[in-house]
Amino acid sequence: MASASSPFAARAATAAPRPLAVPAAPANPEFLTTGEAGAFLRLSPRTLEKHRVLGGGPRFRKFGARVVYAVEDLRAWANSRAYEMTSDPGYVQRDSVR
Repeated sequence: MASASSPFAARAATAAPRPLAVPAAPANPEFLTTGEAGAFLRLSPRTLEKHRVLGGGPRFRKFGARVVYAVEDLRAWANSRAYEMTSDPGYVQRDSVR
């Protein structure tokens, strides 16, 4: 067993690989994945996927194959669906798209 003062121990301590510095994710990201956007809106990610195909959902962006949602678009979409009562103009009771 090598002691802490041996040249072997000193060389082993300096030869250890250092992890790459990975920037931390921002505390308040501007863009969210489908899963994160679903959690933000308390909807299933599958519901957002259906809205992307059928329309009527929040605006989204495509970065290559990745789909992301801007937080400001999610808030605007949610705010556009605020009603006082079911007889408000613009309120439409739709059948499920399932």
